[in-house]
Order: sequence, then C-alpha cells, then structure tokens
Amino acid sequence: MNKPFSLGIVVGRFQTMHLGHEDMIRKACMLCEEVGVFIGSSQESGTEKNPFSYEVRRSFFKDVFGDSVRVAPLPDIGVGNNSRWGEYVLQHVEEKFGRLPDLLISGKEVRRLEWFDSVEGLKIAELYIPKTIHISASEMREFFVNDDFESWKQYMNPVQWGKYEMLRSLVLEAKDHKETASI
Repeated sequence: MNKPFSLGIVVGRFQTMHLGHEDMIRKACMLCEEVGVFIGSSQESGTEKNPFSYEVRRSFFKDVFGDSVRVAPLPDIGVGNNSRWGEYVLQHVEEKFGRLPDLLISGKEVRRLEWFDSVEGLKIAELYIPKTIHISASEMREFFVNDDFESWKQYMNPVQWGKYEMLRSLVLEAKDHKETASI
C-alpha cells in the first residue's frame, strides 16, 4: 500500500507515553512509509519533570509498536523551541534516516510553528493531531505520586500496566529533584 508520505517524524519527551501519544503515532504510521520518533531531553532523567531515562522511554515504544517505528534520542541544546531547534532536529533526522522528513506530526502547539522557518527552501508538511484523549504526561506522573493505578491505567496501553510499580518508583525518587537542564 502506498502511503502519502515517505518519512514522518514525531518529537516529544514522552515522560510517560500515554494513549494520546499512542494515537498520534498510530495516525503517523497510517500516513507514512516510515515513522521516526525522536525522544527529546534524552540526556535528562531523575528529575521531577524528566524522571525516566531515554532507555525507559524507548522501551515504551518497543512494547507498544515493536519495530514499526524507529526511535532515536534527541538531547537538548539549550536554545528553546525556535528555528535553531528545528535545524537541530533536521540534522538528527538526516543522521538517523539519511534524508529529511516530508511530514512532521505533532499535537497542536504554538511553539512548534516556527521550528523550520529559517531553513531555506524546506518543504515539510505539518500535521497537527487534535487531542482526542485529554491527558498530559504531567497528570500521568501525578497518578504515580498519588498511587492511583486505576486512573493511570485508563490512559495506558494494557501492555504497559506491568511497569506501573517500576515507573512509580522512578517518579517518587525524582519528585524532589526540581533542577533540570531540560526546556
């Protein structure tokens, strides 16, 4: 089956990956021959905002998507969400895939609108997936703090449920570490 796009990319911290993220990535898989997921702030772990390591976050995708998406780290560069960040993302995409993407898939966030503005002649379609599942990763981490497994599991793929205690312990260990280099 020919899909309308060759390479689609999704960028996020995925602290933790919930059903909203999963929905967005499934839509990317329907539209793209290949999907690359770039895990932002990949160098960061053990903090309140970023309790999970890159390896833990990568395992979320392996559990749910197997080999149907390619996952790669995307460390922060300290510039915030601006056009320089877009150039940095594209550099990582080229290193991983040997070519530029033709589709960027994301939630509708204003801060992503200027990512590629400074890249001359660039033609990347952007698809904003409206939220169909109203939850944030911050709210998901609160479920761990409050030991609310029932609420947490409503927003998680059942293949992840067995990780609850391990993930909860990481969130609890990190909850008082507020300093972060992440944006």
